[in-house]
Amino acid sequence: MTDDETPGQAPGSGRLWTDPREEDEHTQWLAPRTQVQPPPHFEHDHSAGEPAPQRRLAPLVAIGVLLACVLFGAGILGAKVLLDANDSSGATAALPAAPGAAAPDARVRAVREIYANAGPSVVFIKSDEGRGTASGTGFVIGKDGTVVTNSHVVAGSQDVSVRFEKSGKSVPADVLGTDSSSDLAVLRVDAQYTEKLRPLALADSDSVQVGDLAVAIGYPLGLDQTLTQGIVSAVDGSPIKSPNGFSIDKVIQTDAPINPGNSGGPLLDAAGRVIGINSQIATSAAGGGNVGIGFAVPSNTVRQIVPRLRSGGSIKRPYLGVSTSPSTVGQGAQVAAVVPGAPAAEGGVRVGDTVSRVAGEQIQAPEDISAAIENRRPGDMVEIEVERAGSTETVQVTLGTRPENATASPSAGP
Repeated sequence: MTDDETPGQAPGSGRLWTDPREEDEHTQWLAPRTQVQPPPHFEHDHSAGEPAPQRRLAPLVAIGVLLACVLFGAGILGAKVLLDANDSSGATAALPAAPGAAAPDARVRAVREIYANAGPSVVFIKSDEGRGTASGTGFVIGKDGTVVTNSHVVAGSQDVSVRFEKSGKSVPADVLGTDSSSDLAVLRVDAQYTEKLRPLALADSDSVQVGDLAVAIGYPLGLDQTLTQGIVSAVDGSPIKSPNGFSIDKVIQTDAPINPGNSGGPLLDAAGRVIGINSQIATSAAGGGNVGIGFAVPSNTVRQIVPRLRSGGSIKRPYLGVSTSPSTVGQGAQVAAVVPGAPAAEGGVRVGDTVSRVAGEQIQAPEDISAAIENRRPGDMVEIEVERAGSTETVQVTLGTRPENATASPSAGP
């Protein structure tokens, strides 16, 4: 399910201490208990003409007096120590630091630094689609006022505003371009609002590894700016569906909590660079909240698409018109459906073929087909090698232009 900011659009208090007086079988007093002894029994010594108890009590009285003197002296010495702990200004001596007051570790310091540096460049986005108001997140990538977000946050909107966290000021924004197939959009605000900000840098998403630190900054559920952290939990996993139904490949999966409202915000690495744009979350059947699985459009896709949208250009993608699934006999992608009249059908690709190579690139899984043609243009001719009935055949296909949505295709394939 998509991170749904756009209506109808897929994206202890327990006690912390134990009073030693509340004793049970698992606790002990800090000092041992003293057993109560029965009073001594005294016999009178009639031969001495004097009761024996008086002679025996005298040493005990002396010992008691001596003990009292020792305790009194200890009290005076303790008071002196406390007084000596005060300086000449009367300030009391510093107490030992509590266990929880230890200096933050390196990870905590790194996350704090990421937030301090990147937070000011992360913005709240509000849009009016005509069907209601939607909101999401975006971030500054240029001092000239360029802001990136998800297309599903602003697509179809005539009135878009951007709010900067530190100033709290909302300013109008122009939509320079949107691309539903990658779920990306580029906005522009007056440069006076961004010229003093630090644009966020894009990392190489192909170098991201499972276990890397992942930090998300955004405006979830209409709240003020928040930061959550986790790790990269998967890379190059199952693709997600774009707003127009096609596949988005090489997504970054994270367990950093993201929720509706985080869409369009940055997913950052330990160096504070953008590794992806938060776009969708997986949800349980019981509700629409985060369950620990979020997806981000990879930064390398952002790197390819944003410059073209920034210049006002449209994105024309190459198109084959096939639906594939993993091969059941080894590597490759098995053709499950072919769109009638589409380039693949015209070139001779058939249902049941196993695609092993496209444009010279080895195909090991279905998503490799999209990768093999993503840098091609509509009208380019490519060779497709298929395994058919135990033999290898090569067909020539002239790439078409991907339709606006996947309803013209049997699936969200290339």
